[in-house]
Amino acid sequence: MQQQSEQNQQQVMPQPPNVVTTKDEIYITDMLSWNLLAAKKSHYFAQQCTDTDVKSALESVSQMHVRHYQQILSHLQSNNQPIQPTQ
Repeated sequence: MQQQSEQNQQQVMPQPPNVVTTKDEIYITDMLSWNLLAAKKSHYFAQQCTDTDVKSALESVSQMHVRHYQQILSHLQSNNQPIQPTQ
């Protein structure tokens, strides 16, 4: 019984690995797609809206999703440097 509880405990990594797995890549692609789609949809609906308060809120939502999209991209680009092997 004690072996099972020891095996179920996960080791905490002090720093994440410098690797992006296929699963990570798929999730990152999904995050980018979700933000881009939400930005486009909210912008489209803001253009169709006649109520100025709703239009303003939708434009704010669109800008927020664009910022999130850009933040994800900039994070990926800043961390996309070759890893030097340690000796």
